[in-house]
Parts: sequence; C-alpha cells; structure tokens
Amino acid sequence: MQEIITSLKNEKLRNVMLLQKKKKLREEQGLFCLEGLRIFEDALRSAFDLIDQIYVSESFSGSDDWKRIARGYFSNGEDISKIRVVSDGIFEKICETVTPQGILCVMRMKRYGYSDIPKEKLLLLENIQDPGNLGTMVRTAEAAGITGIIMSRDTVDVYSPKVTRSTMGSIFRMPFLYCGDICDTIERLKKDGVTVYGAYLRDGKPYNETEYKIPCAILVGNEGNGITDEAISKVSERVYIPMQGEIESLNAAVAAALIMYRASEYR
Repeated sequence: MQEIITSLKNEKLRNVMLLQKKKKLREEQGLFCLEGLRIFEDALRSAFDLIDQIYVSESFSGSDDWKRIARGYFSNGEDISKIRVVSDGIFEKICETVTPQGILCVMRMKRYGYSDIPKEKLLLLENIQDPGNLGTMVRTAEAAGITGIIMSRDTVDVYSPKVTRSTMGSIFRMPFLYCGDICDTIERLKKDGVTVYGAYLRDGKPYNETEYKIPCAILVGNEGNGITDEAISKVSERVYIPMQGEIESLNAAVAAALIMYRASEYR
C-alpha cells in the first residue's frame, strides 16, 4: 500500500501550495494546478501527457470514482509514480477550493507561439481582469468554434486556479498566448489578412447586422474601461451590441459570447 503523506513539510506539497498562489513561480516552473474530478477527467482525456503529479485525498482514494479512474488509466502501472495519497486534513490545506473533491493534479503548461494559433476565427482580449470572465470566455470560445485566443500581457493569468476552474476543461483544447503589445498584434494580424472587429460602445455597426469576413478576430476590452483608444484605432471595423432600457454595457464575457456566436455563422 502506498504511504500516505500526513505533513505539510513534504517538499512537493509545499510547492503545490506556492503554485496555487504565485504566478511568477508557475511561469518559472511551467506548471499549474487543477482541482476537481470533472476537470481532472478532462485532463486525462485531452492532455494526459501533460500531467506531472496527481494528489488524491485518503478518503477519495477509496471511492468508486477513483477506482474507475485507476482501472481506466493506471491499470498497467503506467505513470503510477505520479500519484500520491494525502491525508484528508492536509489535502484540504493544499487546495484553493472551499470544499475539495479529493483530487488535485499538477500540469505542465503547453506553450504556443504566434504561428501555432490557427487564424480562421480568433478572440483578442485586452486587459481582462476578472478570472471568472476569462475562464468563461475560453470555454465559450471553444463552444463557438473559435480557433485561438490572443491576450494582452496585462490580462489575468489564464493558469490561475479560478480561471482554470472556469474553463471547465477548455484550457486543454483552446490554443492561446499572451502578446507583448496588443496594437502590434492587431497590425500583424491585419497584414496576415485577418479582419479585426472591435467590440465598442459608441459607434460602428450592430454586431448582428455585420457580415464577418473570414479569417477574422474579435477584440474585447477591459470590463470597466473597454478597449483602449490606441487599440480601437487599429481595428478594421467597430461593432456594438444594441441594448434597451438604461443598461450602459454588458458583462465582457456575455458581450464576447454574442459576437463570437454571430461570427460563427460565417465560413
């Protein structure tokens, strides 16, 4: 029987706790953490080769769910060395979620370059700050047929625990990268034949009356301030979402979803 880890003095557990909290450490090590059964099973199906470590709580290690996973993926003893069982009390301390489900894994990051991102339908994000918004955008982008996401460097870390949970597994399947300057990226995309549409409040065409030219990119700005003046001056075309009542703007993730699905109608 595998020895159960019962102390936070364990070096690997201390590192897990730091990876949960520190973006710089995640970047230095090229590792990030995932918590929860559903997203772990997504990792098994979509990114098995990127799983670096698996931590299972003592109680979960005896569950039917874990036995099913062990039979399906580790029945031949392959990669068994990645798995560690942790006492329930210690497991709770290494997790960010309030009620852990008993499974946590450490993943290696998949690195993408500009040439790795298919340019058919892109989502461009400038200074998105809410982790839930970013995670929802990644998840919705996959559902809407977006082929890649490019984010400004001041956008929240896609590998932070709250973002990865919100993606519901789409983080494994959606190519993405951070760029040094969103304006330079817009210009580069335009030179590559990509029409860039900026989601704007004040003018442009209604998003649902616009004929989207493919390849295209949809630019969405910060939750509070929208797209910067510098970036909006670079786009090919501005689009807006008509609204009734006294609402001034929509949630950034909702706005992105509407425009992405509209663009998905074009081939």
